[in-house]
Amino acid sequence: MTGDLMNLTTFLKHIGNDNSGATAVEYGLIVSLIVIAMIGALQGVAQATIETWSDVETASVEAMSR
Repeated sequence: MTGDLMNLTTFLKHIGNDNSGATAVEYGLIVSLIVIAMIGALQGVAQATIETWSDVETASVEAMSR
């Protein structure tokens, strides 16, 4: 029983000193910030595209009504 407790203690210390999961979390946070920035940029591009096609539609309607 004492051997099992020693193994558990060693295992828990090993887990406490393991930093590999922290690196994955950091990369995940960086990727999420990049995605949020991309979404914000794409919303601006989408609005500009909508305005451009609206101008094209208006010009087309005016040209066909002449």
